[in-house]
Amino acid sequence: MSDTAESVHVAVTGAAGYIGSRVVTQLQRDHPDWQITALDNFYLGDLREVGDVPVEHVDIRNRDRLEAALDGADVVLHLAAISGVDDCDEKPDLAYEVNVTGTSNVAWFCRKTGAALCFPFSMAVIGDPETFPITVDLPRDPLNWYGRTKVLGERAIDTFADGSFPAHQFMISNLYGRHEVGGREVSKGTVINFFVNRALAGETLTVYEPGSQSRNFIHVKDVANAFVKSAERLVEQSRAGETGVEKYEIASDEDPGVMAVAELVQSIAREERGIDADVELVENPRSGETLVDEFGVETATAQDRLGWEPAESVEASIRGLLSESD
Repeated sequence: MSDTAESVHVAVTGAAGYIGSRVVTQLQRDHPDWQITALDNFYLGDLREVGDVPVEHVDIRNRDRLEAALDGADVVLHLAAISGVDDCDEKPDLAYEVNVTGTSNVAWFCRKTGAALCFPFSMAVIGDPETFPITVDLPRDPLNWYGRTKVLGERAIDTFADGSFPAHQFMISNLYGRHEVGGREVSKGTVINFFVNRALAGETLTVYEPGSQSRNFIHVKDVANAFVKSAERLVEQSRAGETGVEKYEIASDEDPGVMAVAELVQSIAREERGIDADVELVENPRSGETLVDEFGVETATAQDRLGWEPAESVEASIRGLLSESD
């Protein structure tokens, strides 16, 4: 690690994606003197530059190419992944290669070089929670292939970081919201965004049975802020010679049921846009899904150690999405 903050070099994998592009944007804003390397294979995200930072075409499954691109990095924010239950179910081999082998490649680079690492491993790793509020210490019992690949990535980092480099692992709740890069909207088919887009298109808001399943929701801007806070702490930990893993819950205090979210979108769409959207309960096609009526999450550790706390709200975001959209 270099002696001055100005010479910090941060690399972001998945930098063209939903979270990654926001992370790169905020890094430039908060740390204009840091060197930023942005990598993506453009599987979903297709941004070729974020602000003044070009996004290099690098596939994390190619270890030699990856290590060359990461050369000199002090901190790696590893966001590249096949994300989501459905995509992993439909492409299990790809999910394994990226989420398990690719993550191991990143962690192996960090073990060899001492670079610090931050990685999101998702609440999908715990399956149906045994107790609430959720913490990172709950047993791992994923219900689907996405969650299983994330458990394997988590364990690889636990193993490689021990005695070699500092690492943060984030258990992130359900994302929502949008942001802009160079005037271009960046969004994703998360459940809240899905409902808003259906309402704007005059289509029925379809809710997977039973509808009462609760989710904790966190805005993409709040998640990106957590990664930037993580990078700041990891720089300090590297300079202090610390190694090993710290784990954090990145979530909000909002955990409505999915049907309640659909009905909120329905209500705001009518109020803001005069849109009458129907809501319909449909058969749940997913191979494994957490079905609980509450989803409280403990976030005190992230607030205490990272100085992070969520700033966005579900209702305000939905209202903004519906009032600002053309």
